[in-house]
Amino acid sequence: QVQLVESGGGLVQAGVSLRLSCAASGRSFATYTMGWFRQAPGKEREFVAAFSWNGVSTIYGESVKGRFTISRDNAKNSVYLHMNSLKPEDTAVYNCAATPKEFSRRYNEYDYWGQGTQVTVSS
Repeated sequence: QVQLVESGGGLVQAGVSLRLSCAASGRSFATYTMGWFRQAPGKEREFVAAFSWNGVSTIYGESVKGRFTISRDNAKNSVYLHMNSLKPEDTAVYNCAATPKEFSRRYNEYDYWGQGTQVTVSS
C-alpha cells in the first residue's frame, strides 16, 4: 500500500509562486505514476498534472500548462507541484494520488489519495 501526505498549501496573493509536496510511504513508490488533482467548492475534480512511473513523460491539464511543473524524486519518495503565476482561479484543495496506469488523467483510475492541502489565492 501507499500512503500519501500533502503539504505546502496556504493563502497567497495572485502572481506569486508556491510549491506543494507529497510524501509517500510504502515499498512500491517507484512503480506508481503520481498525479495531482484539485477541486474547488461547487466544481468537479480537475486533473492538474502527472509524472509517469517509468519516468518517460509528464502531462498537464490545460488550465495550468505553462505555469505549473510536476517533479519527482523516487529516492525521497516524494512528488512536487511547482505553481507559478498563481491566479484566484487556482484556489482549490489539491490532492496527490498514485496509479499503476501510465499518463492517466482520470481520477477514478488512481488507487491512493492524500488528504489534500488547501491553496487559496487572493486577488
